Amino acid sequence: MNNNSFLNKLAKVIIADYSDNFSDLVVILPNRRAKVFLIDELKKETIQTIFSPEIISIEDFVQDIAGIRSIDSVELLFEFYNVYLSITEKDQESFETFANWAKTLLQDFNEIDRYLLEPEKILKYLENIKEVEHWAVDIDKRTDLIDKYLIFWKKLPLYYHSLYNYLLNKGIGYQGLIYREAVDNLNHFSETIKNKKFLFTGFNALNHAEEKIIQHLLAIDKAKIYWDIDETFLNDPFHDTGLFQRRFKSTWPYYKTNPYEWITNDFKQEKNIQVIGTPKAIGQAKIVGEIIEKQSIQNEGKLQNVAVVLGEESLLVPILYSLPSNVDALNITMGYSSKNNPAQLLIAKLFKAHTNAISRNASSYVFYYKDVLDILTHPLIEPYINAKELVNRINQNNYTFIVHKRILELQENQNELFQLIFQKWDSSSVAILENLSQILLKIKSNLSSDNEEEKITNAFVYSIFKVINKMISYFSSNSNIDSVETLYAIYKQVIDVAEVSFEGEPLNGLQIMGVLESRVLDFETVIITSVNEGKFPAGKSMNSFIPYDVKKEYGLPTFKEKDAIYTYHFYHLLQRAKNVYLLYNSDSEGLDAGERSRFITQLEVEKQPNHNLTFQTYNANVPEIAHQPLVIPKSEKVLLRLKEIAEKGFSPSALTTYIRNPIQFYFQRILRISETDEVEENIAVNTLGTIIHGTLEELYKPFIGKILIENDIKICIKNIDDEVLKQFKLVYKEGEIKKGRNLLAFEVAKRNVLNFLKLELEAIQNGDEIQIIALEKPLGRILEHPSLPFPVKIAGNVDRIENRNGRIRIIDYKTGNVTKPSVTLKSWNGLTEDIKNDKIIQILAYAFMYEEDAKGLEIEAGIISFKNLKNGFLPFGFKEGKETFEVISPEIMESYIEEIVVLLNEILSVDVAFEEKI
Repeated sequence: MNNNSFLNKLAKVIIADYSDNFSDLVVILPNRRAKVFLIDELKKETIQTIFSPEIISIEDFVQDIAGIRSIDSVELLFEFYNVYLSITEKDQESFETFANWAKTLLQDFNEIDRYLLEPEKILKYLENIKEVEHWAVDIDKRTDLIDKYLIFWKKLPLYYHSLYNYLLNKGIGYQGLIYREAVDNLNHFSETIKNKKFLFTGFNALNHAEEKIIQHLLAIDKAKIYWDIDETFLNDPFHDTGLFQRRFKSTWPYYKTNPYEWITNDFKQEKNIQVIGTPKAIGQAKIVGEIIEKQSIQNEGKLQNVAVVLGEESLLVPILYSLPSNVDALNITMGYSSKNNPAQLLIAKLFKAHTNAISRNASSYVFYYKDVLDILTHPLIEPYINAKELVNRINQNNYTFIVHKRILELQENQNELFQLIFQKWDSSSVAILENLSQILLKIKSNLSSDNEEEKITNAFVYSIFKVINKMISYFSSNSNIDSVETLYAIYKQVIDVAEVSFEGEPLNGLQIMGVLESRVLDFETVIITSVNEGKFPAGKSMNSFIPYDVKKEYGLPTFKEKDAIYTYHFYHLLQRAKNVYLLYNSDSEGLDAGERSRFITQLEVEKQPNHNLTFQTYNANVPEIAHQPLVIPKSEKVLLRLKEIAEKGFSPSALTTYIRNPIQFYFQRILRISETDEVEENIAVNTLGTIIHGTLEELYKPFIGKILIENDIKICIKNIDDEVLKQFKLVYKEGEIKKGRNLLAFEVAKRNVLNFLKLELEAIQNGDEIQIIALEKPLGRILEHPSLPFPVKIAGNVDRIENRNGRIRIIDYKTGNVTKPSVTLKSWNGLTEDIKNDKIIQILAYAFMYEEDAKGLEIEAGIISFKNLKNGFLPFGFKEGKETFEVISPEIMESYIEEIVVLLNEILSVDVAFEEKI
């Protein structure tokens, strides 16, 4: 805290003028947070032990005057619904519908009361406006919708008075009600204060109720008020920072005979102000981290005089992750919307999973795998339930939908948290909420109170725990809601008005706060984020039923006053600071886009002589070369692995993988890295291919070695349905195959097999003699060549080998679309350099492997493409001039081997590194 700070100056005055009678002194501040800072300043100003004066926030003080307990927005919403039901005899709305308009109406009630307006006047005014809007609609032609709409506006005074009286009878209230009651109770309060003296300190904008209370105490000489305004703003009639205080100074009777205290001259002093634009919120978070790191080094790790003020609360989590490791103490004081709270996101996932599980099947409880994985991998759950094995089983077995019992069977070591998460939800709202409450308690017990990060997580969890418990209290006595969907809708409405309150040790370490929490406080170094229009200041959005002109007429705050409040907060942060960093999102496109704040322009236009104002734009460091190809030299271990592969066998697909990308070959074949298992919700093309391959193998297996006849094929056709289903279950495991896209894939597989068998039947009917020699046969052959460093085995599985009309035919099935040019070659040069030759390389490899077993019979090798079945078997062909040779002659095989040897030499050479192809 600065030595010339407002609180330091206040502490000196308190010690000098009131130390004789601290017990009668009450210091009132704009917020609770400043109390600890003021006490710290009092400590610095005295060397003896003293009793501190009473220090409270304005809200607590007004509650004391009114004698009414404040309730939060969640409790208020429930109480208002009770009132609404009690005064609405027919057409009662559900809570979720009611909450949509009630939240806005409560804000308007609050404003009406805080500004001491007559509710009948304002609310009647609204009714008349709505009536006028529909004046053109003939009464006889008005619809039920219009009538209901106008009845709603007529009922506003009834809603207001019913709620007001209901809360008053319970001794509780929202802020506006408490303020109105405090004003009504002022005279009685004045009689009870005896010798007490009240110091109002550090205020700026006041509502009418606050003005009335303070002026009353000033008039009876029971109070003093100390403002904190710089003369630069107070004396400028157009500067919004001084908007409210210029009015107070000129209109309050107190200032006809008393000085206006305190007017300072700090803003014009020397300051370094850096304005930094960077794209996106995450860019700001990174820059905050860099600034904090520099500050920590300069101040030898002490960051008590540094404050990060968030213009937009959602930046909190990115900033926490961007802070340097040398920040050992941290204090967060701000309200944070529950919408982005990780504990709230977990509850939302639980609602989604269980709601879907219940609605999916009336007779059983069936979870969708994504819902389950979302919960199991949530950071508040994953470390504490040992569910890694369960996640793997779901992925490996392709579970798309999992019945409740099966989940419990799949998780072997179930702890209490796991059981609570997957406990069946019955129809009782209270039971569901109590289950959620228990889950949050269990999560809380897993968090450490010593770890800074876990303390923050604890605050997130506790805030949602409080909301859930309020809902339990409400539903226990008020609700008969038995639908999980309705309960979730209500939860979402309630969470909209709930906030996470962070409370730390304000005197210790780096300060992170919201804009409102910065009131009264002064720091040497201030970092303000999101200094964009619509963020800081917040913009013209008015969540209210009361139109602008009505607010203007009755003295309610409009966006003009709200802008002035933001302006004061902004300039107060700069007032005594020496180093200021203003960060804004410079991105002009996308959802998060925006222009820099007018405050920045104002600083530029009204630049003070002692202000060093600089502007910078930070963009992500984009390297000149976006991606450097990966190059991996061949080490001794790599060469040993290559020799091992050569002994076991290079498959045709391994060779084509190398041609496609040597780095891919390195990862898959040398390092043996395989893709991680994931649930295949919709059947992939390669899975479909595996199913078709498996089906044809099983259908033809009984006929290996014999000459096929028509009846054999008919038997196969008859068994298609059963065999395809069997293969689906074998390959796709627990996946859903009777619905949606998968049902279509199932039918496609059957159709492809049927069409293939029809082709086969037609060939037999046309006189072809077909004898199946092998199906899915593993083949292998040693390739010895003078230029190879050692013999290399070529090995792989061939889909089908047959003797057709006295010629060996080697067939490779492809589920994709293959055409004749893909298996036709014009020149051997560069065969292994171009990946478009991959199919030729593969089918000739099969021919090479089977050549010795052919016993002198002619060989042809080719592809049957299921997307090009009308062209039947597509054999390899070598084209010379106008003639194409389809029989694989010794000359063709020799030319092929020469090309393969070149490729193998490159793969095996120690001098040729694995280099990534881009």
